[in-house]
Amino acid sequence: MAVVGLAIASGNGQNNGKITIYVVLSCMMAAMGGVIFGYDIGITGGVTSMEPFLKKFFHKVYLKKEDVKANNYCVFDSQLLTSFTSSLYVAGLLTSFFASYITKAFGRKPSIVAGGAAFLAGTALGGAAFNVYMLIVGRLLLGVGVGFANQAVPLYLSEMALPRLRGATNNGFQLSIGIGALSANLINYGTEKIEGGWGWRVSLAMAALPASVLTLGALFLPETPSSLIQRNHDHQKAKLLLQRIRGMEDVQAELDDLIKASSSKTNNKQSFKTILKRRYRPQLVMAIAIPFFQQVTGINVIAFYAPLLFRTIGLGESASLLSAVMTGVVGTGSTFISMFIVDKLGRKTLFMIGGIQMFASQCIVGGIMTFHLKDHGGLSKGYAYVVLVMICIYVAGFGWSWGPLGWLVPSEIFPLEIRSVGQSITVAVSFIFTFIVAQTFLFMLCHFRSGIFFFFGGWVVVMTIFVYYFLPETKNVPLEQMEKVWQEHWFWKRIVGETSDKREIQI
Repeated sequence: MAVVGLAIASGNGQNNGKITIYVVLSCMMAAMGGVIFGYDIGITGGVTSMEPFLKKFFHKVYLKKEDVKANNYCVFDSQLLTSFTSSLYVAGLLTSFFASYITKAFGRKPSIVAGGAAFLAGTALGGAAFNVYMLIVGRLLLGVGVGFANQAVPLYLSEMALPRLRGATNNGFQLSIGIGALSANLINYGTEKIEGGWGWRVSLAMAALPASVLTLGALFLPETPSSLIQRNHDHQKAKLLLQRIRGMEDVQAELDDLIKASSSKTNNKQSFKTILKRRYRPQLVMAIAIPFFQQVTGINVIAFYAPLLFRTIGLGESASLLSAVMTGVVGTGSTFISMFIVDKLGRKTLFMIGGIQMFASQCIVGGIMTFHLKDHGGLSKGYAYVVLVMICIYVAGFGWSWGPLGWLVPSEIFPLEIRSVGQSITVAVSFIFTFIVAQTFLFMLCHFRSGIFFFFGGWVVVMTIFVYYFLPETKNVPLEQMEKVWQEHWFWKRIVGETSDKREIQI
């Protein structure tokens, strides 16, 4: 992203400033929180397909995999294996609520530092693990780190970004997740070839690199202007920071908007009660619906278990890991593309395109597996590669729609007084359903067989219809004026319109 000196004016005449190197570097460092999350997603699927790892920690799965009579769909159905994968999300869920308090009371920066430090500790335990319990404790610490990072980083990016570039800036979080997952897939592909059976330790331990960068780099991050005003009411310090991050002297209009958004609201200590009020009903619904829908697209099934899935359809261990690398490249590339088009086409357009794309590819994969993959044997090479191509198309659809937008939209729709708690609800719901999907997928694959793809495809239809009718467009709308989009929406204005009118009269 180049540094330019162009001043941008928003619709209300507020001068939004320039893209500065200070903001670019700050957002790049904060987005490392996405890299650690993506790395964990990618590395988990890879190491659980490595025979030395299975032999050491999940011996029953290893024996079942070696049995030629084992059912294709049920080889990896192990409660202990799924517990290893999903334990991270239990810890992340519990952490997200505590992280909400830290983020609001002490700022976005401390939460990012805490997330990196916890992830670093979990990495050390995982790489040195000699039994499955040590492995799972390490996963729990990783969950604490991811819980803090997913709570604070999207808020940080949205609050630092220019309004007209908020979509592109925040999509950097999903891009970072994709880069982390792709890096993990490449590392898995290399470490699988290490003789001696310890390659999985290298894969797990390499997570220390992005975690160290995040932990140390976050110490030098500036706090966001919104957080400074909300916590300290330090208007002068916030103004100086705004001038630095916007690259201009005249930031009074934006500062006034931030002060107005914060006034009479920051003393409210009942944030969880506040978000239940009628005037915040649309935001609460979206805080629950969007992360729920993001998980039932089935993407984490592909991300967690891609190598296992490719082995199920008949590809070898090395080919399965290479195929996971290919899907990682596609996902990262499509998310990168979304950064350039999300603020031009808008959020809803990308949701629609991605939804149609994911539904079609899931139906094709489900159809091929229904008719050509039986309980024993594998797919022919031709059909296996068609499945791989369709999964890449599916990943691309997610990469420029529900992937980045599932984080972007919730981070930009909350007023300041409920922003931290709203984000914590979003993260918590995401962790809950990620845990449920991760915990049940191998069981569902064993019993639903190819029907699992039609199951997730049905949810894609539901979420696409929901977004079309109930999500207003938010592109180019300043955070401080976001309440207007609900007041003008055909459905939500019936709920928030009357309340908003009463508040204006009182003011």
